[in-house]
This record gives sequence, C-alpha cells and structure tokens, in this order.
Amino acid sequence: MSSEEKASGVGGPETATDMDGASAGTTTLTEETPDGAAAGTAGEAAEETAAGAPDDAPESTDDPAESTADTTADTPGDHGEDPAEDGAAEAAADTAVNGALKGETETEAEPETAPEPETPADPETDGSVADPAEEPIGNEPEEADAEKTAEAAATATSIASGNDLEGATKATKNDISRFGGKSATKARSRRSRIARRALFIALGATGFFLLAFGVAYAFTPVPSPQRQAIAQGPAFYYSDGETRIAKTGVNRDAVDLEQIPKSVRDAVIAAENRSFYQDPGVSLKGTARAFWSTATGEQLQGGSTITQQMVRNYYGGIGKERSVTRKLKEIMVALKVGREKDKDWILEQYLNTIYFGRDAYGVQAAAKAYFGKDVSALTAAEGAYLAAAIQQPSSFADPSDAQRAHAEQRWRAVLGNMVRDGALTDAGAAALTFPAPVKQRVTDILKGQRGYMVNLAKKELIEKHGYTEDEINRSGLKITTTFDKKLMDAAKQAVTSSTPKKMSGSIRTAVVSIDPATGQVVAFYGGRDYLTEAMTSGFGDWAQVGSSFKPIALAAALQDGKQLSDTYDGSSPQRFAGHDIENDQGENFGMIDLVYMTEHSVNTAYVNLGQDVGNRKIAELAEKMGIPPARMTPAQRSAAVFPLGVSSMHPVEMAGVYATFAAEGVYRTPYVVRSVTDNGDHTRTFTVKGERAFSAQVARDATYAMQRVVRRGTGRNAQLPDGRDVAGKTGTTDKGRAIWFNGYIPQLATTVAMFRSDGKKLDIPGYGSYGGQLPARIWNSYTNEAVSIQGFKQEEFGEPSEYTGGYERPTYPARPESPTTSRPTDEPTRTPPTTEPKPSKPEEPTPTPTVVPTGPGDGDGGGDGDGGGGDGGDPEPGRPGNS
Repeated sequence: MSSEEKASGVGGPETATDMDGASAGTTTLTEETPDGAAAGTAGEAAEETAAGAPDDAPESTDDPAESTADTTADTPGDHGEDPAEDGAAEAAADTAVNGALKGETETEAEPETAPEPETPADPETDGSVADPAEEPIGNEPEEADAEKTAEAAATATSIASGNDLEGATKATKNDISRFGGKSATKARSRRSRIARRALFIALGATGFFLLAFGVAYAFTPVPSPQRQAIAQGPAFYYSDGETRIAKTGVNRDAVDLEQIPKSVRDAVIAAENRSFYQDPGVSLKGTARAFWSTATGEQLQGGSTITQQMVRNYYGGIGKERSVTRKLKEIMVALKVGREKDKDWILEQYLNTIYFGRDAYGVQAAAKAYFGKDVSALTAAEGAYLAAAIQQPSSFADPSDAQRAHAEQRWRAVLGNMVRDGALTDAGAAALTFPAPVKQRVTDILKGQRGYMVNLAKKELIEKHGYTEDEINRSGLKITTTFDKKLMDAAKQAVTSSTPKKMSGSIRTAVVSIDPATGQVVAFYGGRDYLTEAMTSGFGDWAQVGSSFKPIALAAALQDGKQLSDTYDGSSPQRFAGHDIENDQGENFGMIDLVYMTEHSVNTAYVNLGQDVGNRKIAELAEKMGIPPARMTPAQRSAAVFPLGVSSMHPVEMAGVYATFAAEGVYRTPYVVRSVTDNGDHTRTFTVKGERAFSAQVARDATYAMQRVVRRGTGRNAQLPDGRDVAGKTGTTDKGRAIWFNGYIPQLATTVAMFRSDGKKLDIPGYGSYGGQLPARIWNSYTNEAVSIQGFKQEEFGEPSEYTGGYERPTYPARPESPTTSRPTDEPTRTPPTTEPKPSKPEEPTPTPTVVPTGPGDGDGGGDGDGGGGDGGDPEPGRPGNS
C-alpha cells in the first residue's frame, strides 16, 4: 500500500476469521472496482470497531436494541432492499460483534468468499493497541480469533445487503455516524442511570421511614397521667444546696368543659390550633419546623397542636428535654390520643393544665388570678386575653408600660383569628375593649428578700439556659442559687442599720456583691420587701453612674499606652464644644497626673483625658467589661462629658465592672444560678468563662489609683478597720439624684447605689448627697462583716508599674449647707495614711486651687448634669451630671 493510500484510509487492512477457526492470521480484502475506496473505508471502520471494542464494551452492550435500531434506520430504502432482510443481517452482524467484544469465538458459517493470501498484521494500520506487558497479539489465539470474528461480521453486513458495495458503504457510513455520536448517547445513558438510582434511593428511604414510623407508633404506649408531677413546684436553695430559700406550689383548679364559656374555648382554638377539631392531633408543618429547630440546635419553636401540648402537660414520661427522640415520642402519643379520645375531652384536659402566667395552671385559676372571677363569668374580651397569654405568659402577667402595647397587639391578633374562624363578627370584635387585669397578688412565701432571689433565679433560667416558666413551675426542680445566706443577711443588715429611719421611702438602696474569681453574685440587697417593691433595686432599677465610670476611662488610657505619671489640665472651668465644664465647687487644679485626678475625681482633667484617648476606645472597653452597648447612646458617646459617667446602669453591671478590676482584667458575666437538679436526679451545673478585657498590669495600675481614692481621696469612709488593701471609686450625679460607691478587696467586689426611681434629688437626713458618704459607709459595714464570715485573709493588690506622689489634698472652705441636708458629725479628717508607699519619683509641688478651703469636704460632687434613678435620659451636651 502506498503512503498516500495509508494517509487517506484507502485500502486499509481488515481481519477475518478462517471459516474453520484454524487460521489466526489476517487477510487484506480489496475490491478491484472504482468503488474500492469506499469498500476500503468500510473495512477500516469495521476494523476500528473491533479494535476499540474493549474500551467501549460497557457502552455497546447497554442496549443492543438501540444499536440495531440506529443501524436499520438508514439502510432500508436506499436501493429498495427488504427491511426484514436488512434487519436480519444487521442483527447477525451485531451478534457477531458482541461475541467478539466478549472474547468469544463464533463458529457460524460465513458467506463464501475467495480467500486472500494471509499477510502479517501491519502495526501502523492495525487499530488494536497491544499491552507492553503482554506477548505480541499474534501469539494470543483468543484475541486473534476475536479480531477475525469482528472482520467477518463486517463482511457479512456488506454481503447480506445484496452484495451491493454501495449499500455496504452506506451501512458502514451509518455505523461510523453512530459511533461518532456515542459521547451524547453515553451522557444520556449516564443521566438515566443516575436518575434511576436516585429514584430507588428515595423510594427505599421513604419505605424505611414509613416502616420505622409504623414500628415506633405500634410500640409507643400512652403513659399514665402525671398527676403528681403537675402538682410539684420548684424548690430554691442557697449556695450550700441545703438551706431552702422557698418552695413555690402550683395553683390549679380543674373544671368541666361545660363551665368554660364557648367564647373562651373559641379564643384558645383560634390562638393555638384552628384545625383542632379536624386534625389527627399533629400538624405536619409544625412538626417539621420543630424537628428542624431541634436538629439544628435552636430552641424549639411553636408548632405543637393543642393535642400535643396537652400530652406534654397531662401525661407522665414524655419529658421536657429538647431532643428529636422526645419530640417523636410526643407525636406518637398525640396521634394515639387523637384516635382514642374525644376532642372535647382533649380540650378539657388542655384548658385545665396549660400555664397562663401569674402562677396559674388551668383556665379556672387564670380567671381568678387575672380578673378575680369564676371562669364561667369571663367575657369574650377576657377569654381572648387569656388565650393570648398562653404563648407569652410573662408579658401578660403585668402588662404595663411597653409590655402593655405588646400585650394589646397580641390580644387584637387573637380577635382577628376569631373573626377569621367565624367565632366573632367584625363588628363584635371592634366593639371589644382591652381588659386590664387586676393587681397581681403575691403570696407571703416570697416576703422580704426571698421573692427577689426566686425571681432572679427564674429569670436567669429562662433567659440564659432555655427553660420555660411552665417547666420551672411544674417539673419539681431543685434550683441551687449562688447566694450565700450569711452574706445576704449581712447586706440587709448593712443597709437597714446604716440608713436613717426617717429617710424617704422613695429612696431605693441597692447592694450587689460578686466573687471576682467566678462571677457568682454571692449577695445582694434588692429592696425593703418584695411584696411591696417587686422590682429589685440591684438588677431591675438603674441610675446614672456619675464618677463611677471614670475608672473605665482610666483603664482605656492605660491600655492605650498612657502612664500613671502622665498629666492633664485640671483647671476649672474649661470650655468644650461650646459648653463650660467645672469641677466640684469650682476647684481649680493645674497639671495633675492620672492618680491624683482619680483620687480627687477631677472632672476637667478627665474630659481632657477623654479628648486625648478618644471616647470610642473608652466605650469599647466599657463593653468588654459588661456594659451593654445600648446603655451608651450615640449622643452620649460623642459628648465631651462621656468619661464623667452620663450613662445609666443597673447596679449589678457596675459591680461586674469593678469585679473585673479585682480579677486583674478578666471579665466574668455575673450570674445567680449554680445548678439545677430534676426529678430524675440529673444535675446541670452552670459556670461562666472569663474573658480578658485588659492586661493584668493595666488592672494593677488602675487599682493603685483607686487605692489612693480610699486612702486619702473621696472614698475614705470605705477604709476597713484591719487596714487591708481596699480600692474603689465614688460616684455622684447632678444635684445628688444618684450616689454610688464601688469598691473591692482581692476576694470580693461590691457596689452600693442610692437613688430615687422618679429621678428627684436625694434627701438623706444626716448625710449629704455624695457617694463617699452613706454609700461608702454601707459598703464598709457589709465588707467588714463579709471578711469575718468568709474568713478572708489579708491579700495585697499587685504592684503598679510606678508609684506617684507629691500631691497633698488642699484644704477647702466649708461648703454652704443645703437647707435640706446636713453633714454627719463623725466626718473623717483628710489626714492621709502613714503607710502610703514611697514614690519612685521626686515629689511634685502641690497645685494651688483658686478657692482656698478651710474645712473638711467630700470633693465628689457638683457638676450641672441631669440624671438619676431610673430615668436613663441623656444629659445635655457639656453637662456632666457628676463630679
């Protein structure tokens, strides 16, 4: 064969199997006709088909019928051949090819043709590829037979078509076209296989789920009613786990369904489960949502039907844990109860067991707790109110202020659902008015400080640990708090023994004491009596913090690289952003260092520090120390007086700030629940992880400055009798609306605050309105007793990076007495302790104030800001509201 012929594919070799199977050689079939080129091409195509068979074997054997159909589609009709004969020929050819692909030897007789002389296979034109690791193909009889069989099949195709070379050529071209489109066919085949497999998997999974569901349904029994558990309330304990604070019971009174007005029943169904009388006891949509919430770790959302809620509350053994297993069990029992029990019976049990708030279980107890009447006398408006309370009982227990707007909105939504369901007309709903509940009655078991402790523990379990109020009230939990009974008594004694008997009842006093090493609130004073003052002064009320905030600014400056010996201008007055800022009583200082400006609470120096460091950095550090961002409004953050404490805080938040200093820069969120033990004796223990707010050295430097506040500054009333290390800071707002003392020893941090809830000026007989006076005395009384109770050893604070000195407190003239206040007769003198550490730098000259005083004074006060107990309002720019 010439090189040109090889290049064009003309006259290519073809292999054929010897008729008797004895010959394993190859022959070249050549037609001496003008159509020889076409014949040669057909032969080469057949040869390529046989040679490529092993690679394409899976594809060629997927659907033989498809291959036959593709071939016969083009062959008939070209020259008038019989389609049946052509189909038979093609089928025979395909059979032969498939046999060759499988390595089989065909013995079927082929059409007789003149044998050609055998010639060796040309490796350049042979379409098969030999494996280098194998012997030459010619030495493998089985593979040679396969090649000959494929060649015979190709020849048979041509002859069976009427020995017409043109027809054979067309058929061969059709084969080439078919093999050229095999990629698309292969892709379609792969997609088809994937679709079939996916369908089989889906059907199998569905079948398995249905089978598993059926088995679970069959083997889940309906448990017995949990009458005992329903009546078992929680018990609250002090930190020792043995001394009980209080045990609250369950207020429940069951009634027949006929005693409950239809309007009340309709309201509950409209609010909770409009398809109650039609559904099988379970909502598919709600169940799917609940499963998803549980599986993803989120708190369970609404979605339970009335039947499911009744099952949880009425039957024992369902459990309260948030798990898929518990939810599945609830569904099984609900389905069975839905089939076995009458719908009216289910609704009756539900209305007699569901929690409505105000410690009321069941609609009868709720009617009396909210409206002081029997359930049979409830109006449609009152029924809608109780229905709205089921999902959010705490919001409806005392719907005042912001809670009233939310409660009324939900109440109207229930009315809208009743109109939707045909239980009310539009006109009837529009005629109803929001029913204000009667004042909540509190049992004597919560008298004194006990009610504060119980409510704080419940609130924390609900807000931080995922318990529901219903779960707490009904599950017989043992709740161990962080409160130390002896320290609680000491805090109460310190307040009652220190405050004048004639002090106005409008003045509220708060004490919050924290263990810096754990974040546990070990003691607090919440008010005179929970039965008369339900809002705890230490956790619920808030007041403007005044100079109590200055140590946060100090720490921010130290963290920013400032040194204790760095100085700022303390002259007074100074003008910032168009407003004059003054020091208390117009005190005028020169350039004073960070320690001295903290010791004497110098307003103008701290404003200058804030301008230097930046209010943004001060606010960021405050947040790291537990102050919620919302407490510091944008207007306050941008004001020059921001470092002076224009924001309002809860006393517990300020106690957390000073506990961070005591813990050398590590903040721990204050908490009040140590552990919870359920009926199964399973105990959950709670702790908090400390987060570093600033370095230990920053804490030591700031502590050194605050030690000077107690030793010879505005907080000298906090000095303990045994002379141990004490650090702290006073705080006084404008016109004495709120006064603070925040102090700590290495083992304990305590905040004392006094304020009026109405924001008016304090009037304390025998005392001025300064944080360094009565609050510091209360702090001293409590901490001194706590040291004795706990047996705290004297510990020293860490060493500061440097000592400063040289400033002596100037003397002051007696301040003009206020017509409504007087000074205590035992006001301490201003003599500094003789144990003051020796400074490491030369003493600096004492700054001379503009006003030369002669008598004792507090030095913590003044200013012209606005603030006070509980109002939380923004002061006007430039009005510090503190000293």
